[in-house]
Amino acid sequence: MSPIVQIRDLKVEARTDSGRRVAIIKGVSLDVAEGEVMAFIGESGSGKTTVAMTLLGYARPGCWIAGGEVRVDGVDMAALPEKERARIRGTKVAYVPQSAAAAFNPAIPIMEQVIEVTRIHRLMPPEEARRKAVELFRALSLPDPDHIGDRYPHQVSGGQLQRLAAAMALIGDPKVVVFDEPTTALDVTTQVEVLRAFKTVTRKHRIACVYVSHDLAVVAQIADRITVLKGGEIQECGTTTDILERPQHPYTRQLLDAFRPAPHARAVLTDDAPLLHVNGLSVGYGPPGANGKPLVLAVESVSLTVRQGTNVGIIGESGSGKSTLARAIAGILPACGGDILFDGRELWDSARKRSRDQLRQLQIVFQHADTALNPAKSIEQILGRPLTFYHGLRGKARDARIDSLLDMVHLPRALRHRRPGELSGGQKQRVNVARALAAEPKLILCDEITSALDTVVAAAVVDLLKELQRELGLSYVFISHDLSVIEAICDEIIVMHRGRMVEAITPSARQQPKHPYTRLLFSSVPKLDPTWLDGLDPQSERMQAASGG
Repeated sequence: MSPIVQIRDLKVEARTDSGRRVAIIKGVSLDVAEGEVMAFIGESGSGKTTVAMTLLGYARPGCWIAGGEVRVDGVDMAALPEKERARIRGTKVAYVPQSAAAAFNPAIPIMEQVIEVTRIHRLMPPEEARRKAVELFRALSLPDPDHIGDRYPHQVSGGQLQRLAAAMALIGDPKVVVFDEPTTALDVTTQVEVLRAFKTVTRKHRIACVYVSHDLAVVAQIADRITVLKGGEIQECGTTTDILERPQHPYTRQLLDAFRPAPHARAVLTDDAPLLHVNGLSVGYGPPGANGKPLVLAVESVSLTVRQGTNVGIIGESGSGKSTLARAIAGILPACGGDILFDGRELWDSARKRSRDQLRQLQIVFQHADTALNPAKSIEQILGRPLTFYHGLRGKARDARIDSLLDMVHLPRALRHRRPGELSGGQKQRVNVARALAAEPKLILCDEITSALDTVVAAAVVDLLKELQRELGLSYVFISHDLSVIEAICDEIIVMHRGRMVEAITPSARQQPKHPYTRLLFSSVPKLDPTWLDGLDPQSERMQAASGG
């Protein structure tokens, strides 16, 4: 029996701003059988999403399929006119995006959007489509499956919306589904339930899947085979077990090494006065109620201490309050209770009231470099502004310091004349770090700075932060939902749940978590073991642990 997906000598080209044609996919060939899950792994820019999207006959703006065949159930998507491709999308082949929030219209109820493809292709009557949607909601372990479709997208959680996006893709009974990094934006506890739901439904219906990811541990749970891509070419392809246990190509081994970061050389904790001391900090949103507290309390009575040259990690699922805590420490969000002491002096709760020297010494690096860096400014202008603001540098002195900052974060000096849009994700995040370093701080708050990066680039950024710490004596507060990153750089881990600190753990002491939620969090981190997901507790038991029961 022929494979349901057959890609032969696929070539995709793009045109540069100067009009030059460049090859971005260079002769890729592979097969996917019915019911098989094929994972595409590789760093950003490797071509994994580009190859996957050709299954829908799609190439992003400025690109085109330049050669080869992309057969889905015997039909060559590369050769079809666009009108014919549109008839196949949603029926033979469907797509689940990375950001479900961007896939849904906020003004239309969820059910109407999930069944839309059945109306477009006239697959079934509306009432039958609604019944089928409810069956999918139930199969995907969505809460209240009979009524969740009546809600609007903003009324469900991120993990629920991701499963609803899968229902939207599956309702047309496709033979092939492309999953494009569908759990990247989810915290680990939510990711587990979404992965389990995807695996159950696709296996039951014998759907061939292409699963795009940069996370080998996630891929290990769902893939039968793995294709490793780099620079638009296949480096290696094999069974999941072979790739994880017997990798042949040096690049595959590099990906596996990046997943296992070197352990952090723990600092020796002293009794010196702390650099940062947060005492009983509370942060909220909305107008104050009768008790004088904000309408919504996002962080409640959190305390932590950071000593010079040490790193504290703050971990928790989405909505746990960890980023809100970081913004309150930085003075971006006003606290409604508690104190912040920095270098022995009390800090105002608003950055506007803090002295220039206090602002200089405590910097924050944000999660999304795309929104943190002004797209209209050159790198030179972005780095030059804090040099002038904090140190009064201008002219040649400022230019020399910009070169020095670029050297520090291992970026070519020639990048100083480019704008953020001309840089890769990893390069932009290094500029983000360099801007913080321009102030010559004592402490940097790192808010999910590796979550949008692939594993190789994220590991390089963590190594850079360690190197800068050794050279400059920096301290970090590192906010993340990625436990492996936290363990790679932090001396102490603060666990947050529903706005409260539930536990503090010292990794160097090999301290085992005691709180039920911490145990749930730690147990939810995927392992490079294909049997890991199937061996986890059922959802009900895990949720009981999360609530402390």
